[in-house]
Amino acid sequence: MTPATSVASAAPAKPLPQTSGAFEVSFTPDKTRVRHMRTITTAFLRKWDVGDPLADYIVLAVSELVTNAVQHGYGEIGLRVRYAAGELRIEVSDGDPKPAELRSANDDDESGRGMFIVAFFSNDWGVSEDGTTTWAAFRAPTGRS
Repeated sequence: MTPATSVASAAPAKPLPQTSGAFEVSFTPDKTRVRHMRTITTAFLRKWDVGDPLADYIVLAVSELVTNAVQHGYGEIGLRVRYAAGELRIEVSDGDPKPAELRSANDDDESGRGMFIVAFFSNDWGVSEDGTTTWAAFRAPTGRS
């Protein structure tokens, strides 16, 4: 049993087929899922020997992207994380065709900084042509995959 399967079972998400260098989970939008997706991602980062502080930045990006999907998306949400050839790529999909974008937040705003955080810590980020998938890429040393 893979770490994603055991963690996903505790957090009724629907696990999808796994490979040693990737995982994918789909789930209904619920703010409690953000924590579950951080937990699943952390387990795989340990398996792949991705150390701190990079692992912390990746988990933070997962948290921000999943939070955006829960708050602004439509329907089922998908999280895919792939680790190959020195790059770790996060993709979060939802049914909202309006693409994620960087926005300015005032000092007293309680939200609105998520994509800025993702852009700051990742090496690159973007949105699919149809607007339903937001991704972030990180350079990661090749460990076990």
